[in-house]
Amino acid sequence: MLCGEKYIYRMVQDLSERDIAMRLKSDNAWLVPIVALFIATFAVNTAENIVGGLLPAIAADLHVDIPTAGQLITGYALAVAVVGPLLALLTTGMSRRTLLLVVMVVFILSNVGCATATSYPILLAARLLTAACHGLFFGVAVVIATQLAPSGRGTSAVSLVVAGTTIAAIAGLPVGTALGNAFGWHSAFWALALAGLVAAAVLIVLIPSNLKQERLSRAQMVAEMSAAMRPMVLLCYAIIIFFSLGPFLLIAYMVPLLTGVVGVPMLYVPLVLFGLGVAGFFGNLAGGRLGDWKPFLTLVGILVVWITLSAVFATIANVTWLAIVNLLVLWFVGFGFIAPIQGRILEEASAAPNFAATLISTAFNIGLASAAAIGGAAIAGWGYRALPWLNAASECIALAATLVLVAAATRQRRLAVTS
Repeated sequence: MLCGEKYIYRMVQDLSERDIAMRLKSDNAWLVPIVALFIATFAVNTAENIVGGLLPAIAADLHVDIPTAGQLITGYALAVAVVGPLLALLTTGMSRRTLLLVVMVVFILSNVGCATATSYPILLAARLLTAACHGLFFGVAVVIATQLAPSGRGTSAVSLVVAGTTIAAIAGLPVGTALGNAFGWHSAFWALALAGLVAAAVLIVLIPSNLKQERLSRAQMVAEMSAAMRPMVLLCYAIIIFFSLGPFLLIAYMVPLLTGVVGVPMLYVPLVLFGLGVAGFFGNLAGGRLGDWKPFLTLVGILVVWITLSAVFATIANVTWLAIVNLLVLWFVGFGFIAPIQGRILEEASAAPNFAATLISTAFNIGLASAAAIGGAAIAGWGYRALPWLNAASECIALAATLVLVAAATRQRRLAVTS
């Protein structure tokens, strides 16, 4: 028995040495399954963004008004914010690879349900099922990415996965709008189901089956929840909600706003949406750099400029080319806010940041859900021209909360120095 154990030990040691040698020869091999996660992330996140460009077509085909169709966005965001974290807790003992594949299968089937929906209730139910997948997917994908990455490369792996979200934000809305214009709104959901099928097939092949399943101890879970409930962290969540309410008020109803108020022909709407996505992408990068330099100045400065540009947009919305330029600058400036406020949360919850980080998505989706609901009510009462003013008003609240955050952080720093 002892000799057998020695033989097994030596065999495992040999396998480990060969594995290390192979890793040294293909140092970047770990990136291949990360690319698979990137593809899946793009597909899942596009499902959230795609409906905004399809609202007029969906409303006309299913015989509802646009504010009612906008509840497809509200319901989706609420499901991501609420159902996703609950499912994450209920599936803690499940293999991460198996769970990821189950999520992708449900994602495919739910989008087939959207593509074949013939009534508004059926479409809403299918969208809620898709949203439940969305909320669970990212937590699983991030855990798998960190397990696949070599030591010291976990953050890089996560950033590559999250890049799928950024690309979806740029391409999802214009591509969905273009597909809806050319082949009908159902085609956009068929495309999502196909993208999900491709992503699932790639994940089956590339994600290894021997991933570790790590469990948090009770003490670690308490520490994580305590860090997320710190007053400064909660204030940051409130800032995110009011900040995201502003752009999402415009995003949720961007297509009818562009065609009905700004005067953009429907044929060119996808180009405008693509331009806004690109502006937001580079604005996000710039915000990250500025946030590293002067985080509080960046947060306050962005909000002041955003409020000013929103007020300007409200007054020139009917001058097409000026309104488009204004929106492009607004998107570039505004989306620079995301990285600094997330960085602030991670710094305030640095002792145990994991749970606090997952709630960032919840805060954004609460803002999205609120925006779709408030925007729909505003359109019904005052029309689309009310949206830019509501946008500016929400950013004023975000600015006031940010100034409170700056004052509290400054006071904390002074107390730390004097003590």
